[in-house]
Amino acid sequence: MLKQTIAMTSLGLRSIPERWGPSLVIIVGLAGVVAVFTALLAMAEGFRATLESTGRADVALVTRGGSSAELNSGLTRDQGDIVKQAPGVRTDADGRPLASAEMIVIAELIKSGEETGSNITVRGVEPAAFALRPQLRIVEGRAFQPGLRELLVGRGVAAQFEGAGIGEALRMRGSDWTVVGVFESGDANESEMWADVEVAQTTFNRRGYSSVRLALDGAAGLQTVKDALAADPRVNVDVETEQQYYSGQTRQFRDTIGILAGVVTAIMALGATFAALNTMYAAVGARTREIATLRALGFGGGPVVLSVMVESLLLALAGGIVGALLAWLLFNNMAVSTLGANFTQVVFRFTVTPELVQRGLIIALVIGMIGGLLPALRAARLPVTTALRAA
Repeated sequence: MLKQTIAMTSLGLRSIPERWGPSLVIIVGLAGVVAVFTALLAMAEGFRATLESTGRADVALVTRGGSSAELNSGLTRDQGDIVKQAPGVRTDADGRPLASAEMIVIAELIKSGEETGSNITVRGVEPAAFALRPQLRIVEGRAFQPGLRELLVGRGVAAQFEGAGIGEALRMRGSDWTVVGVFESGDANESEMWADVEVAQTTFNRRGYSSVRLALDGAAGLQTVKDALAADPRVNVDVETEQQYYSGQTRQFRDTIGILAGVVTAIMALGATFAALNTMYAAVGARTREIATLRALGFGGGPVVLSVMVESLLLALAGGIVGALLAWLLFNNMAVSTLGANFTQVVFRFTVTPELVQRGLIIALVIGMIGGLLPALRAARLPVTTALRAA
């Protein structure tokens, strides 16, 4: 049976150039399915990776109780001081709590090549903010000076928005700010503009903070901070690690993209399946005399089924590889931006991972298997005498 299967498969594959047009239908159709599926999930993966890489397990984020995001949170200055002094917070070399009370507001910038504005996060930070984010480094210019209306902008903002270059002046809510530096961090911080928190509070008429970041003192630090603040009647706050916070921010976006990818892929897969069925039926029809002759010579029905299935799977695999390659070439590492949980733009990059490619190839093979099964069974069940007369 193995020898018969190899012989019939070899004959079928050698005849593909003679019917290249129909075979190309399977390859192109499945290439489109895999490319779209991979690209959509690469967007979700890139967004997830960008936000989750922002968070650290040894840094706690404290927001007002019940807040879903920093934008919805509000802490008074007194509450900010109480949070900083909580037990479980690591201290610096001078014995001061390693903590940064931060405030965010929304500004509007225009994307390059567009006329409408997009929301951008302006984050007021304290000096400890840089120590709490060791991945952040200034690549152009310098850091802002406390007490001045100066901005340090993320690489993603500088690259995609007008007026965010070093030395340029930005007007936000009636005040002028000067861009003095650009930083990289490889995460969602690159979608923000940073300023001195005291200056930001005065300029934007804010009296409190959006959140407080705390460096945790050891593995038990998070629970110690939680217990201490939960027992303090002066504050009502939620405490979680940055990793937990940013992972939660990506969940809705990933679920939405996952549903969209499933629906679009299902629709395209249905069309690709019918294309594969038609192509393989045509292939079997073109080889009717050949199959009937081999059956008359003693070849069994099993090798016929397997040979048709192998041909269908190989064409599907070729289409899947082409689709995955297209997705990687066109989308991998492509920078885009979308609205995040704070209703501001988050700059991230599509990420085509080996896992996504593998999932795309599996989808292609499943479609190829479904598309080849019925034609294969028809070829095996066709009576030899009938097939010879039809041929």
